[in-house]
Amino acid sequence: MDAATSPVDAAQAIFDALRAHDLTIFDRADHPDVVVDFVAVGVRRGIGEVRAFFEDLFAAFPDFAIRVVIAVGDGDHAVVQWQATGTFTGTPFQGIHATGRRIELRGCDVMRFEQGLLKHNTLYYDGLGFARAVGILPREGSVADRAMTAAMNAETDARAWLRRRRTSQPR
Repeated sequence: MDAATSPVDAAQAIFDALRAHDLTIFDRADHPDVVVDFVAVGVRRGIGEVRAFFEDLFAAFPDFAIRVVIAVGDGDHAVVQWQATGTFTGTPFQGIHATGRRIELRGCDVMRFEQGLLKHNTLYYDGLGFARAVGILPREGSVADRAMTAAMNAETDARAWLRRRRTSQPR
């Protein structure tokens, strides 16, 4: 990318390449010191770490697809709302073995560009929805989901009871 490329056009080029699983986009579009903050899973620094994240993602979700819903920007920024789908049939991802389950995610990237290159990106997506979709957490409303919520509430209530009991006893 060059400095004359608008942030929205640069962001669109990145998303077009990701849709095509073209990892060479990082060499063309990312600043060497790029920082991508995947809010749900952690920060990746530099082109190598960002590329490795997407290599792992594409290997885990071979049919991964992403589409831009809307992209807006100003002189240095682009904000991209997106939707992604895929089936977890490949290699492990973030230490999780493939479950064969399908994901449908919504997310938003807040991107800052310097001289046409992506310098910083904060990437927000539905981490809870992802965890439920791949099977880390039970599906919303399921028996297991209700049981986990009840167990958490029981523990919270027991801790609150113990705190009240400790503070109400004379010293």
